[in-house]
Amino acid sequence: MATKKTSGKTKAASKSASKPVSKPAVTGAASQKQAVPAPARETQPALRPDAELATREVHSPVIREEGELALKESAVPATVETPSAAAGPAPAAQAVTRAPAAGKGMRREISPRPKPQGNPYKPMPATVAEVIQETGNIKTLRVILDDAEAMRSFSYEPGQVGQLSVFGAGESTFVINSPPSQKDYLQFSVMQAGEVTAAIHRLSPGDKVGVRAPLGNYFPYESWKGKDVFFVGGGIGMAPIRTIMLHLLERKADYGKISLLYGARTPRDMAFSYELDDWLRRPDLDCTLCIDAPSEGWEHKVGLIPNVLLELNPDPSNCVAVLCGPPIMIKFTVQALEKLHFAPENIVTTLEKRMKCGIGICGRCNIGGRYVCVDGPVFTWKELQELPPEL
Repeated sequence: MATKKTSGKTKAASKSASKPVSKPAVTGAASQKQAVPAPARETQPALRPDAELATREVHSPVIREEGELALKESAVPATVETPSAAAGPAPAAQAVTRAPAAGKGMRREISPRPKPQGNPYKPMPATVAEVIQETGNIKTLRVILDDAEAMRSFSYEPGQVGQLSVFGAGESTFVINSPPSQKDYLQFSVMQAGEVTAAIHRLSPGDKVGVRAPLGNYFPYESWKGKDVFFVGGGIGMAPIRTIMLHLLERKADYGKISLLYGARTPRDMAFSYELDDWLRRPDLDCTLCIDAPSEGWEHKVGLIPNVLLELNPDPSNCVAVLCGPPIMIKFTVQALEKLHFAPENIVTTLEKRMKCGIGICGRCNIGGRYVCVDGPVFTWKELQELPPEL
């Protein structure tokens, strides 16, 4: 019959256990000699799924205690170095975090912004106060939060967005296109393009909606002080342009020349038509309107926005160009601005159409390692050039 071989250490241990102890315990250096620990095992316990996720390299939004949204650096897995037996007994487990290599995994810090009002996951009840038919497929809604105190304390920056929801239909992202100085209501302009926007278009004054806002970053207008600002809006893209343009005009002394080029396919496709005459008359705004093709009674420019922009030939020195509109319009307008020698960091646009949940949870608005709802929706052309070509 096979027998199990016993090591010398095991035999010694069993022999010493059978004999009575007659000698006193050894102390000092002798005890240290006997207390040499066995070599540490190399195996590591299996990670739970949530712990495994924590060790992956991810980019996720963080809400800091002071309410500032930021992106943390790429998470780097912490490793525990096991000391050798010769080094003596190890102290409490000590995690050693490897710093990321320079230039890798580092993310830009997000500027401070107003906190989302209330619970960012829970829409605030609001009531539709007014509906304006802008064009055949664009409506503007002015809504008032049902909580009077929340409405009084509501604050946001130009360029920030909100999730507007119709209960039972869903929610979509729209820029808050009233200037922050307007405290009586929140204004959203919506182009019908799907089920949710169709449900929004069916709303009437008195109907209830939900609002999660403000979300995202905003136009960095503080860094534009002392510079000329040239706005370019196409169709519904005039909505975000409107809020930042009116905000700057309220502070005109801080800026140089403020210009606007607003274009649409036809005169009937121009949103905010009831404000155009005022914009054309304002001495502090150089306003140019254009349509794609000639139309009876049209007295302004005719031509595609990029071509009219080249004709206007704005001076790129000490000037910021801010544009918003359909993707095809943005593509060719950026090319026109590059022909005019605008620096990429002086071309600013917004991508709120890519936003879904608005708070960096669903991940559906990512472009490479960026989340539009956390890093944006406002970006410079220089920032967009550093992202994968997914736009």
